[in-house]
Amino acid sequence: MSTDPRAALDRLFAAFAAHLNSVAAVRDDEDPSVIAAADALMDAFDTYDEALYDAYEVDTPFVIYDGDDDDDADEWDGDLPGQDDRDDHLDDDEYYGRD
Repeated sequence: MSTDPRAALDRLFAAFAAHLNSVAAVRDDEDPSVIAAADALMDAFDTYDEALYDAYEVDTPFVIYDGDDDDDADEWDGDLPGQDDRDDHLDDDEYYGRD
C-alpha cells in the first residue's frame, strides 16, 4: 500500500519543525534528541520521496548527502573529459604559451 504524498509531505514538514526545535533547545549536534530528530527527518524525507514517485513517477530534485567524503571518484581534477594529466604542472601562462 502506498503512502499519500500529501500526508507524507505534512509529516516531512513536522519533522523539519521537530528538528529545528531540538537543535534550538540544545545547540549540540551530538545530543541524542538532535540525532533522533535528524533520523526522523531523514525517514520522513525518504517516505515523501517514495510517495511522490509512487503517485506521480517524479523524483524530488535533491541528492541526499550520506556523510561519506572519502569518495574521490566524484572530485574534479581540472581536466575535461578526454584530457590527461600531462599538463597539470603548468601554470596558465605556460599552458597558453604566454610568457
